[in-house]
Amino acid sequence: MSTPDNARLDRIVAEARRSAAQREKGYRERALKMYPWTCGRCARDFTRANLQELTVHHRNHNHDDNPPDGSNWELLCVYCHDNEHSRLVDHTGVSALAAEDAPVSAKASPFADLKALLERKG
Repeated sequence: MSTPDNARLDRIVAEARRSAAQREKGYRERALKMYPWTCGRCARDFTRANLQELTVHHRNHNHDDNPPDGSNWELLCVYCHDNEHSRLVDHTGVSALAAEDAPVSAKASPFADLKALLERKG
């Protein structure tokens, strides 16, 4: 069994983080130019002073789906954005991120032959 190359793993993680930050900044800046600075749910208006509280929500929950026309985005305040993702968790039982990596459910039935085993002993 080979030992992991920590320096290589660190470079991979750092590159993934840089790519995600660059991708996020790109679609956020485009969305802020495209849409009025108003929350799409509560209609709260934003200015440069509080713009950091306005987020870009991906309607289909796929952060890599960033069409040039912005059709997968809506601007939501941090509170409405959190509520939107909480509603998804409430509806499906898993978060959008966890749904992508959901483990396969167990197929075994440990008590399938319990009745037969109990009858045999009796």
